[in-house]
Amino acid sequence: MQSVPEFIERWSKSGGSERANYALFLTELTEVLGVEKPLPATDTSAHDHYRLERPVASHIIGETAKKFIDFYRRGSFILETKQGSQAKPTDADQLSLPTIPKVKRVGHGVRGTRTWDKSMVKARGQADNYARGIAREDGWPPFIIVCDVGYVFEIYADFSGQGHGYTQYPDGNTFRIFLEDLEKPEIQDLFRAIWNDPGSLDTSKQSAKVTREISDQLALLGNSFETQGHEPEKVAGFLMRCLFSMFAEDVDLIPKGSFTDLLKDMANSPDNAAPALQSLWETMDKGGFSAVLRADLLKFNGGLFAQADALPLDSQQIALLIGAANKDWKTVEPAIFGTLLERALDKPQRHKLGAHYTPRAYVERLVMPTVIEPLRSDWEDVQTSALLLADQGKMKEARDLAHSFHRKLCEVRVLDPACGSGNFLYVALELMKRLEGEITTLLDELGEEQSALGLAGHTVDPSQFLGIELNPWAAKVAELVLWIGYLQWHFRTHGQATPAEPVLRDFHNIENRDAVLDFASTSPRMVDGVNVTRWDGITTKTHPVTGEEVPDEDARVQVLDYAKPRAAKWPEAEFIVGNPPFIGASRMRDALGDGYAEALWAAYPKMPKSADFVMFWWDKAAMRTRAWIPKTGKGTRRFGFITTNSLRQTFNRRVLEPHLSDPKKPLSLIYAIPDHPWVDASMGAAVRIAMTVGRKGRVDGKLRTVVEEVKGETENEGRVVRFEQVEGRIFGNLRVGADVAGAKALKANKFIAHMGMKLHGSGFIISKEEAKTFTKHKKEALGTVIRPYRNGRDLAQISRDLFAIDLYPLSESGARSQFPEILQHVMDTVKPSRDQNREPWRKKHWWWYGRTHEDLRSAIGNLTSIIATTRTAKHRLFSFQPSSTIAESKIVVIALDDYWQYSGVSETLCMRLSPCGFHGSSVEPFGV
Repeated sequence: MQSVPEFIERWSKSGGSERANYALFLTELTEVLGVEKPLPATDTSAHDHYRLERPVASHIIGETAKKFIDFYRRGSFILETKQGSQAKPTDADQLSLPTIPKVKRVGHGVRGTRTWDKSMVKARGQADNYARGIAREDGWPPFIIVCDVGYVFEIYADFSGQGHGYTQYPDGNTFRIFLEDLEKPEIQDLFRAIWNDPGSLDTSKQSAKVTREISDQLALLGNSFETQGHEPEKVAGFLMRCLFSMFAEDVDLIPKGSFTDLLKDMANSPDNAAPALQSLWETMDKGGFSAVLRADLLKFNGGLFAQADALPLDSQQIALLIGAANKDWKTVEPAIFGTLLERALDKPQRHKLGAHYTPRAYVERLVMPTVIEPLRSDWEDVQTSALLLADQGKMKEARDLAHSFHRKLCEVRVLDPACGSGNFLYVALELMKRLEGEITTLLDELGEEQSALGLAGHTVDPSQFLGIELNPWAAKVAELVLWIGYLQWHFRTHGQATPAEPVLRDFHNIENRDAVLDFASTSPRMVDGVNVTRWDGITTKTHPVTGEEVPDEDARVQVLDYAKPRAAKWPEAEFIVGNPPFIGASRMRDALGDGYAEALWAAYPKMPKSADFVMFWWDKAAMRTRAWIPKTGKGTRRFGFITTNSLRQTFNRRVLEPHLSDPKKPLSLIYAIPDHPWVDASMGAAVRIAMTVGRKGRVDGKLRTVVEEVKGETENEGRVVRFEQVEGRIFGNLRVGADVAGAKALKANKFIAHMGMKLHGSGFIISKEEAKTFTKHKKEALGTVIRPYRNGRDLAQISRDLFAIDLYPLSESGARSQFPEILQHVMDTVKPSRDQNREPWRKKHWWWYGRTHEDLRSAIGNLTSIIATTRTAKHRLFSFQPSSTIAESKIVVIALDDYWQYSGVSETLCMRLSPCGFHGSSVEPFGV
């Protein structure tokens, strides 16, 4: 077998004949790398997971012919080859041989010429198209490789598994690997990983691992400063200055290792640590000579070091800081780091530190169709036009066209109106920097030095990424996250070139305020001269009887009234993307307070009170998007939000449908995932969400439905999700096809089907043994006050034989006189939580269910049995139940008791489901 140097020597002489050379070249490449050689073709191409000339259906509009991938490995790469030739030597460099004609194969162009550049761009486009075709069979490969046989490899990657867009890997400086680079061991390892373990090259996973390792130090530091009684604002500033200093020393913004060495020097004299750190940060703010580090420092400024106060440290705290400083901050993942730091500063969330965060792949899944896909489409048009101008010899015009697009890219504004610690903004920043890198590459090919771009202040930077965040610590963290991400990209792109001073600039791009409600002032709510308070929504205590955690009625906050409430304004932005808070309409009073909820509804009088909190963001973004004017750039081009998967249910569709059906300025959903796994960073829990992306006009969209979920190596990595995709007009119920959600209900069915009862108190539910105890001396209670209880699982599986206490319509005094033991049980198990309920009616009538359900009670009052079916089920089953049964709200109660009617609804031809929304963790249809 030939060695790598022999392989390079042999193939560097080839040129101009792709079809004659590529198969032999690639086969020999696998041999010198020590990876598996391509396999023979079989009769069935679907079984050919690793071969040359792999057939694939074309997905270029207007083409139907079968195409062939030059080299394919399932789950790894698509490799498309071309072969150019070296520039023709001058006559002076050649022997004069007049009897031999000078014939030279050019192939796909002379390397370094416009023809060659255009050929490589075309090959990239072919590979993209092949990836779309093969994805229907094998999923999206993580790598695309464009190869000029015997000369260079261009590597592009997309680890999303969704085909969101292949970008230069690992960046615009190093995505090209020349043949002679194969002598380097690290390049050989890279190719072997692409062949055998492509997932290991996902830099976001590598960064996530490093970032998680920091979380323990952050949690312990947060606890220690809190114990010492320091104000949260000072702790936040101190920790952010420390962590940025750790990053700065690892990327040589300050002398390498200098901050860690300073901490080590202070370990034996902790009393000197605070003055030393304060001196360092004062110098970093203004720039100049640092006596502490004995070195000249850049001017950082930017607000982070404007307050240079340092907290006093003990030996243990210094040790924790040293432990964090020893990590590799060059590769820290800013999106995860922001969440972890935010939690370290927030006591109620500190116990979740490191346990859960939103995986990078999930964030990209929304940012790509919202922000990057339209920008990339614009760029591909510009790139094609620029290469055409270059072919015509109009080099200056070609460069001007690329520069014009770059200027526009540097003016694009992205807004996250609920930005948290900035992970959506950071991902948008990084992906736009990758796009900027492609502009750099083209300008370099068009004869302009790369250093002319980005080093003179004309570059994509944090000022373009706008945020609104109510939590002051999260807002500060978001700014830091953007700057760390920006500087990471700077050093990946420009090597050790020093960024312009000041290194950090205070753009005021992250606003600390309410994103949906503005008001003149607040005042304490008073009733009869007494302050009205509510449970703080966080603090619990153990109930002395049940042992369960219940709201602590002593942990209270003031209820506020809001004067002159009005809708908050958002800054102008071409794109809006984010993850607004998950609060259902029924919980808004509890979570936000009566005063806030009432002010919000007053500020948005057209918003249905049954709509979830997130719909206020959705509605505002939709209005701005429908007002988009491309020529002037006014309004919003696209918006994309994460919402709960109840978005497609009736009470939230009332917000969507007026935008989608407007006859003059309609909105279209161009991308939607109705049900997707998610990690709620604020809750530290797995939830189900919907993704929607909207744009102006009436156009078709892509609807992706989850068909398979596989857990990652760790829960933090989220789940690997496989989708089925259909295209068409997406309606408010997030379906393509017939607008079922817009269908009118049959009047004949009115008052027949009812949702089951919402108890609003688990204490109402009792076991069979408890029911026997309560009815031992009060037999009349059975079937009236104590009734069989069924939920969906009881119907679909084996019944648990539970019962429910139902004291309606008895008054409190009536219940006490007739069923004192039963009322006492409800008082012990239900009343503590009802006392904190924001609904006055539920608080007052604590011994009743959350609603009286008189419509249901009236419908079944004269029946001996009812027909029941679960709202959530893969298979639709109906069953008879006694009319005395308390059916839980996930059950649909049909007020019919005839067998012929039962057989009718059970008939296959009569029963069709219209999936429209569901809760929970399963992918099941919801609705009948």
